[in-house]
Amino acid sequence: MLLGEFEHTIDDKGRITVPAKFRGRLAAGLIVTKGIDPCLWLYPADVWADLAQEINTLPLTEPRAREFRRQVFASASDSVPDRQGRVIIPPYLRQYADIDKQAVIIGLYDHCEIWSPERWRERQARSDNDPDARAEQFASLGI
Repeated sequence: MLLGEFEHTIDDKGRITVPAKFRGRLAAGLIVTKGIDPCLWLYPADVWADLAQEINTLPLTEPRAREFRRQVFASASDSVPDRQGRVIIPPYLRQYADIDKQAVIIGLYDHCEIWSPERWRERQARSDNDPDARAEQFASLGI
């Protein structure tokens, strides 16, 4: 499981250190791509393979499916963490997520998101400051 929130520095080469507790799960490889929100998705290679297969079954004749495939696959970057647990986040992905010198990695059970600290704090503040809306959202999802 990938759980928790961790803030890490992006070095001059565009590398971020994967949280120590995630390294075993990501040691065989990972994929980073654009998320739907202004963040990045980071998937273990095996989970990515399942997701990629599911996306690949979307009909090519459906314009929204083609656009989603482009969004996910064209921006994807595969990597294996180095001995220090670092992975390179390509410049185009850092620019998309507005990530510069720092990033927040959050575990979402089977994958992670990587956020600029400012955007992550703004999102958390909105959620934390409106518990009634959060409760309604959970209820609408059947939780």
